[in-house]
Amino acid sequence: MASAPPAQALPLLYNDLVPLNVEQHSNFKLRAYDKAPHLVGVHAVPLTVDEFAQCQRFLPIVFSSGAEPVPLALMGLNEGVSTLVDTEGTLRRDDGYVPAYIRRYPWMLVRLRPDSEELSLCFDPKSELIGEYEDGQPLIENGEATQITKDLLAFCEQFEQAAARTAEFVKELKEADLFMDGELSIQVPDVEQPFVYRGFQMVNEEKLRELRGDQLRKWNQNGLLPLLHAHLFSLQGMREIFFAQRQMGLGPAPAFQIS
Repeated sequence: MASAPPAQALPLLYNDLVPLNVEQHSNFKLRAYDKAPHLVGVHAVPLTVDEFAQCQRFLPIVFSSGAEPVPLALMGLNEGVSTLVDTEGTLRRDDGYVPAYIRRYPWMLVRLRPDSEELSLCFDPKSELIGEYEDGQPLIENGEATQITKDLLAFCEQFEQAAARTAEFVKELKEADLFMDGELSIQVPDVEQPFVYRGFQMVNEEKLRELRGDQLRKWNQNGLLPLLHAHLFSLQGMREIFFAQRQMGLGPAPAFQIS
């Protein structure tokens, strides 16, 4: 029988993690849902490089601050504010992109033993999406994983592979010293002082334009260059999110600066 994952800081959205196993969860089902209350107040989630092309059309892509940057999809510019869902977790728009990190929840692959590379499929037991319900799709039948469980496992495996590619992408950017502190200043007609947003990183466009020779050819051939352009193009969407927040009556009060 699989044991619980080692105690550690839980990732964003997750309240707990337990491994799925045949004995304990033979009667568990996965419910269909049209609301995601776990997303209420979540303004940013991690993003993989595999998603940059799609995401940049709908959500800004920035990098977290600190020594180990992580790509983030922004759903709001202020802590606790999301333009993706309403206060009940209902999706506000059906023409946008929902990051894979969100679609993966409440599942995740976890290394149960520090001395092993094997990953086990775990889920958040506090999620209302999984449980011993009368309705829903069975996760286990006749002592074996159902097709839906196999599909979920495959999706989580693909996510882990994309996360590894993302880590290599960030490593290359760090080695090229391309990160810089980001700042967004937005002036609106009815407010004297601009709204200023900091606390994120972005690619230094000037340094990117200065790339020459072998490195530029390498990044063009391995597909890294289009990813950088997708990130830079997406930053225009930060203003759209700002005004979407104001239309919804969310975000900072007039003349309030975020730093």
